Amino acid sequence: MNTFGRKLTLTTFGESHAAAIGGVLDGFPAGVRIDLNFIQSELDKRKPGGSKFATARSEGDRVEILSGVFEGISTGTPLGFIIRNENQKSGDYENLRELFRPGHADYTAWAKWGGAADMRGGGHFSGRLTAPLCVAGGIAKQILSR
Repeated sequence: MNTFGRKLTLTTFGESHAAAIGGVLDGFPAGVRIDLNFIQSELDKRKPGGSKFATARSEGDRVEILSGVFEGISTGTPLGFIIRNENQKSGDYENLRELFRPGHADYTAWAKWGGAADMRGGGHFSGRLTAPLCVAGGIAKQILSR
């Protein structure tokens, strides 16, 4: 599932090793001041910490709003944003092309897309795809704070 919500919908896109991941938030009202620093602080909460169980991948995770905001105010049109992937090492996954990793969604992706899935780093099922959820949550909190 790539789209969440009814009145306020979020559609996520991208893969762990694509140029970027992101989302389109539709149904967001016009006239809301968008605090990019607050959104970034929400996104920063999901960065990998010092745990030995967390990914070693280091990403800047800087959100870029592409549409739906003009001079810091929402326009009412779909709000599009991206987070660029900067630290992907796709070659690390070459030996896993024919293997399904336990604890990952490799088989699910293979079954859903008939073997055409991008398996590098989990593709669209990667934990990286939680980043657009954090951005959307940071934006939605700005409606709720009104």
